[in-house]
Amino acid sequence: MEIMKKVALRHNFAVLLHEKPFAGINGSGKHNNWSMMITASGQEHDGENLLEPGKTPHLNLRFLLMLVSVLKGVHKHAGILRAGIASAGNEHRLGANEAPPAIISVFLGDLLSRILNELETGSFGNQNPAAAVLKLGVSKLPEVMRDNADRNRTSPFAFTGNKFEFRAVGSSASTAFPVMLLNAAVADGVSEVTEALKKKIAAQKDLDTSILEVVREAIKETKAIRFEGNNYSEEWVKEAERRGLPHLRKTPEALAELITDKTKALFKQLGIFSEAELVSRYHVRLERYIKNMVIEVDTLKSIIDTQILPAAFAYHGHLAQTVCAAKGAGVSSPQLSLLENLCVSIETLQHRRKEFEACTQKFEGLASEEEKAHLLSREIAAKMLEIRQASDEIETRVADDFWPLPKYREMLFLS
Repeated sequence: MEIMKKVALRHNFAVLLHEKPFAGINGSGKHNNWSMMITASGQEHDGENLLEPGKTPHLNLRFLLMLVSVLKGVHKHAGILRAGIASAGNEHRLGANEAPPAIISVFLGDLLSRILNELETGSFGNQNPAAAVLKLGVSKLPEVMRDNADRNRTSPFAFTGNKFEFRAVGSSASTAFPVMLLNAAVADGVSEVTEALKKKIAAQKDLDTSILEVVREAIKETKAIRFEGNNYSEEWVKEAERRGLPHLRKTPEALAELITDKTKALFKQLGIFSEAELVSRYHVRLERYIKNMVIEVDTLKSIIDTQILPAAFAYHGHLAQTVCAAKGAGVSSPQLSLLENLCVSIETLQHRRKEFEACTQKFEGLASEEEKAHLLSREIAAKMLEIRQASDEIETRVADDFWPLPKYREMLFLS
């Protein structure tokens, strides 16, 4: 990001790392490509990718075991994954018909979905593990996966051949924090799968049979997190609610996932953060959200009071003079309807500006960070959108000579 900024400046450009700089135009985010590797003792390179389908049934049993470990971690800790991508900028983008939504789900593609569904129903019958793997087509995964790369760009967490892509990270964010949370979630999933496998083996079952049984149980437990359809659709929001998946639309409620008892226990168990360290990160991120939103609030007030309304008043005065002059000359004025429509738009903006001011005054009277953040994300953000809509209406009515700001067509289409 620093290199992009420096290179842009050398060419008299500026890089916008805000996730949603323009309403109605696609924002930007990052794809975190993520996988796991095992290396021999003392080696740093040339290890084996645990999410790379192998060339033998045995290696693909390992692949399936690691796959369901990821599913378990993401299913159990979807809340903290959402917290890792929560920010004021990303709040505008997630679920805005252009980016993976605030609902965390996993896309596996038709091939893997079919395999997991067959494993879940046990359609391989009484075959031994090796035969079951052959029947499922898992032994041929490397060849098939090359042509089975994910094409579902709406999924927040998608398998793409030999890795997952976490696609909901904002463009202004460092990828370190989301990856750390993902690593923690998957580590918990691996731990649960490992314990389940130990119990199967302790019951005097052979390893391959134990693996298939553990994989089948994990598939059933995590079925809700798998979704192959359009994540942008309203139907998915309703379906996700039916499945019990969290829909943390706003940043404050997402960040709160960092300090739940479940999250505290996870990070203590893994030795990543103490409770104090976790809580401090929550407060830092919440404070950053509040400050970013307050800057936007103050900026909006300034733009409306010193640019939009003055420009509207100036053009209103210009039209009024023209109408009055025509009336004095005893002729009708074609500008009269323009004047009347502009007058209505100005009154609407002034009314919404007054409501906005009253709403922001509530903010000053709140004591806790949580109360302030929730007010900003809900009521104040809604009022800001209403003001934006009223301002856009005025922009279509005021002549270019009177308008002090660049218009969309000028910024995007004119050199």
